[in-house]
Amino acid sequence: MVERAYLIGAYFNREDEAVANSLLDELAELVTTLGIRIIAKRCIFIRTRNKRYLTGTGKAAELIEDANALSADCIVFDNEMTPSQQRTWENEAEMTVIDREEVILDIFKMRAQTKEARLQVELARMQYSLPRLARMWSHLDRQGGGGGGGGGKGAARGEGEQQIEVDRRLARKRIDRIKAELDDVRRNRQTQRKQRTDEGICQASIVGYTNAGKSSLLNALSGASVLAEDKLFATLDPTTRRIELPDGQPLLITDTVGFVRNLPHRLVESFKATLEEAVLADFLIHVLDASSPEIFSLYETTVNVVKELGAGEKTSIIVLNKIDLIDVDRLHELGSHFDGNSVFISAHSGEGLDKLIHRISDMMVDRVYRLQLRIPQARQDLVALLYREGKIVSEDYENNDILINAVIPHSLRHRYDDFMEPKKADKESKV
Repeated sequence: MVERAYLIGAYFNREDEAVANSLLDELAELVTTLGIRIIAKRCIFIRTRNKRYLTGTGKAAELIEDANALSADCIVFDNEMTPSQQRTWENEAEMTVIDREEVILDIFKMRAQTKEARLQVELARMQYSLPRLARMWSHLDRQGGGGGGGGGKGAARGEGEQQIEVDRRLARKRIDRIKAELDDVRRNRQTQRKQRTDEGICQASIVGYTNAGKSSLLNALSGASVLAEDKLFATLDPTTRRIELPDGQPLLITDTVGFVRNLPHRLVESFKATLEEAVLADFLIHVLDASSPEIFSLYETTVNVVKELGAGEKTSIIVLNKIDLIDVDRLHELGSHFDGNSVFISAHSGEGLDKLIHRISDMMVDRVYRLQLRIPQARQDLVALLYREGKIVSEDYENNDILINAVIPHSLRHRYDDFMEPKKADKESKV
């Protein structure tokens, strides 16, 4: 069992030393999330990448000696390692050697709750493991090699076929099955999304760096009880909640998985079913941790991932969270940097949430109408639709009619053209 980790971060340009140290600190937090104690961190400069070790031969020997002297049972690289480099280090260090991507995969596996998230994690893990089977084949769910084995005929070992080849065939088949299951999940999501679109409900996605307070913000806005802990990747599954804005317009808000710097590309690909909520939203709510000393680089990280997903042109509201943890000078500095395109809040205390809600309402002002309606009592279906998709400001009865002052989504206005009060039609207005 891995209990004590020795962390190594390599950089190849002396100007990148500060960034490399920052990333190594982040790696330490990631490893700690797995319950592994950090016994040492080494940030090293490398002039030339070594194909066999990544570092130079002498530096590799020095680091291995240091890790053994400190009784480490695992070496964790912040850099991406090739399968052959991992094998070389493990053979010479005689201990487990992993990289940043495997750490993140293990955290994702620990956090995944729904079937969709578990499938996405398994797909990323299988894709990561496939070229490393010689090193870590035991991680796979190997099935027996005979004709009666659980893998069926396709799992049987042919004449002269090596076990590693059987494992690779099994892995590729499993990857294909997972992709097929995820396609089913995406189709179900598309059906649900089409229903929302047909109803004309605006959608927003909360995006941001992991642990910025996205789930806490969703809870504060909706009164929901989404898991919100001070941990990296506390939630992986997208959670959607419906809220009502002051003008009566409904809004669906989705909390998405958080980002990290150097997020492995295969994870972005594997989690597209989750992250596509950001792509298809009407606008984004970009949450930043105002108390982080690296807020500007974390902002750029999220912007870059959003661009990679194809949502770079989406309108965004920048939300600077955790202002209860910073002083006035820092508040002014952040305000100057992000100009007027930001809202300062504390999801924990509720400070600034009213300003955020009004900013959201302003963005959606052209999506609703305020109407004076006269609806026959026999058309209770239209009244029910107003209660469900709009907001009834006032309601009265006259003979067999219901007199209603309501705010409705732009997409539903045509349903009420025949029921507008003739004498009050001139009072129709955009809210």
